[in-house]
Amino acid sequence: MFKLIATDLDGTLLRPGGVLSDRTRAALDAVEADVVVVTARPPRFVQDLRLTGTAICSNGAMLYDLTHREVTHAQTVPLDVVRKVSEALAEVIPGVGIAVETGLEVLCEPGFRGFGPGNPHRTLELLDHVFDEAHQVVQMLAWAPDAESDHMMEIAREAVGQHVAVTHSGGLGLLEISPPGVSKAATLERLCGARGIGKDEVIAFGDMPNDLSVLGWAGTAYAMGNAHPLVKQACGNHAPPNTEDGVAQVLERLFRL
Repeated sequence: MFKLIATDLDGTLLRPGGVLSDRTRAALDAVEADVVVVTARPPRFVQDLRLTGTAICSNGAMLYDLTHREVTHAQTVPLDVVRKVSEALAEVIPGVGIAVETGLEVLCEPGFRGFGPGNPHRTLELLDHVFDEAHQVVQMLAWAPDAESDHMMEIAREAVGQHVAVTHSGGLGLLEISPPGVSKAATLERLCGARGIGKDEVIAFGDMPNDLSVLGWAGTAYAMGNAHPLVKQACGNHAPPNTEDGVAQVLERLFRL
């Protein structure tokens, strides 16, 4: 039987607007398995969901204890690599803007307009000021106006893939850039190893390309009904969409809740 449930948040566990439904919360509370949130979001976006246990944040760069509200591990991108990657992307992606996630906040140059009001961020006058103020970088963000994320990801991987890991979670023209070797799956695998849980005892849910590493590693994987075409293609199992509490429906059936 499954010992661990690994689930993405936006577009997967949560309904539109970031809502955790009563049905989904009840299913998570009822299962006899560890529940691990695996998200591109930083800890400050998950701490108010009233979940317990562990969250893998920033696409694997951070481990967050939901119960005690503390970061227990963080992997960073060296600042010299951040500068190098920013310069390389500027050469191959017209109009690209750069932002960095420090684990506490997002710092942006003026050309980065990939976030709306629902994603608080601080814009500085120059990209050099962003680099100067960032005490650490757990994730870089790159945004370009009117860019198509899949194509932009291909260009970025070719340009900087030897230095960092590049993915996206569906935002228009928005890329998520992590330390080399860091992914949701790599961090989840280490976490499961520490708990004595094998991948065949893990069930995973996701909807976007940044979930593919976890969905490919877990013994059982479900693409959401609203998932990106690449995710649906990669998974033989499909859950109902997040608007219909798809994760809860699958858990209710598998755990006979």
